[in-house]
Amino acid sequence: MEEYHLIDEAKKGDLGAYRDLIEQYSPVVERFAYQMGIPMHDIQDISQEVFIRVYRFLNQFSHAKFTTWLYKITLNVSRDFARKETKQKKKIEKIQKELYENSSLPHEKIFREEEDRVLHECIQMLDDKYQLPIILFYFHDKKYEEIAEILSLNLSTVKTRLLRGKGILKKTLTEVEKKEGELNG
Repeated sequence: MEEYHLIDEAKKGDLGAYRDLIEQYSPVVERFAYQMGIPMHDIQDISQEVFIRVYRFLNQFSHAKFTTWLYKITLNVSRDFARKETKQKKKIEKIQKELYENSSLPHEKIFREEEDRVLHECIQMLDDKYQLPIILFYFHDKKYEEIAEILSLNLSTVKTRLLRGKGILKKTLTEVEKKEGELNG
């Protein structure tokens, strides 16, 4: 498989192979980080930090599934980032509110369809324990076993959280759509 060839070459110090790994997997990292709630303007920083860690720890990678390892690193980098940003969260929320009231939001450029915007906002309202399995399952096509490994959970916990998360998400979507319908109707 070409993926493991690139990894082996990168481990040997081939910077071209490492660059190819970055090009191949950057979209996955960026999409996952965004779906976990990382603001668009910070996605490049997160991606850069993920691939710095990949470079630093590539020699520790065994021939397990590379994407699973990459998701774990992305999850950890994103969580670290979120912890550091907690102090400025209120400032960011205030700025985002002002932007929303005065102009279009950056994510509206990404999600052209109203339904996608509403779904994204509802997913962001979920608790992490439900949000992350839903993102990995529905948007990254990960199997239960892969999700369990990425999130360091039991398989039964993943299944339960997906089931409960879907229920909460469905209820939230219904409530938001009802409210928006009342405002627009």
